[in-house]
Amino acid sequence: MQSKIKIRKVEKQDLDFVYKSICELENEVLDFEVFKKIFNENIANPMNVYLIAENEKEGAGFISFHTQHLLHHCGLVGEIQEFFIDQKYRGQGVGRLLINEIKNFAEQNNLKSIEVTTNRRRVENVLIYENLGFTLSHNKFTIYKE
Repeated sequence: MQSKIKIRKVEKQDLDFVYKSICELENEVLDFEVFKKIFNENIANPMNVYLIAENEKEGAGFISFHTQHLLHHCGLVGEIQEFFIDQKYRGQGVGRLLINEIKNFAEQNNLKSIEVTTNRRRVENVLIYENLGFTLSHNKFTIYKE
């Protein structure tokens, strides 16, 4: 399966696939018009990398990666914001292909680190990220607007 999968930059016509993917990832229906506005802003930002994995006929996965200059790293750092593999493509190396593209980008652009945060309810993701070469090194605390 992996040999048929191609990785490319996300384009405006990928909106529906990305929307469906993020709604599934978050297990909720997001406001499409607000989503579309944010999507278009994010893919136009040169500090962001949005990639889609696809075969000839459909999307298999998606990753979004935002970079920023951070004082405490004294350089450019990237963070994976969303990472989704369609159920029927899981366990086939699609995620590794997407992560490898992010690692290549990070190396080419001299990033200090690649970071990812996963929700505590997604316990299985810790092992997945460790298998992809990430180290569990921080705790993240959040205050939600009620």
